[in-house]
Amino acid sequence: MEGIKPFEFKQCVSIIKATGRKAGDIQALRNIMAEVSDESIFHHTCQYFLKGHFLEYTNEFAQWAGEGLEESALSERLSNIDPYGYKNISDLRSELLNVLDICISSLPKTRKAVAGGEFYFNETITFTFHIGLKVKNLAEFLLAVKYVESAVIYYHFYEARIRLGVDDFSAWIEQTFDKKKLADRIRGIDPFMHSIEGIREHIVEALEEEIKKDMEAISG
Repeated sequence: MEGIKPFEFKQCVSIIKATGRKAGDIQALRNIMAEVSDESIFHHTCQYFLKGHFLEYTNEFAQWAGEGLEESALSERLSNIDPYGYKNISDLRSELLNVLDICISSLPKTRKAVAGGEFYFNETITFTFHIGLKVKNLAEFLLAVKYVESAVIYYHFYEARIRLGVDDFSAWIEQTFDKKKLADRIRGIDPFMHSIEGIREHIVEALEEEIKKDMEAISG
């Protein structure tokens, strides 16, 4: 295994900080969204998947529109936004605001949230650290993926898309072992259709099948 760059697992931990700002209707949501920090937009969109998200939504703005305001059309439009499909938070914010502006202009009157059901803007301070686990082959990688914390899966599968445009797992597999089909299979797992544990299961399944195939090729 000389020359193989090991995969080093990392984990992120987030500290949530209240901004003190809240919205009771779509117009207020739009106005505050335009002013809050990038860390707040990141928290309510990209880190939504770290919280055990509802699969019908892709961010907390969409969830609040659907459940807090019962604006199903707006909720669907907000959920169609891929938070990892933008180069930076500024572009993501612009798209969110665009969807809200279209909704506001098309509705004669928007609903208000009930008292206590307002949208509370928070922001995140995120710390990333090594967990002291390195692997050099697919068997070790499989074992690690099975047992690492869910925050590790989140960091390498979701957060990596902001850094690299793809997840860390498939990038390492393709670059290290030239297993493009396996990398494409992992890369093709839809982040919006599965929970973090569901994603873990799909990755484990793909790795187990690949390792079995390699073992059969050696013994055969």
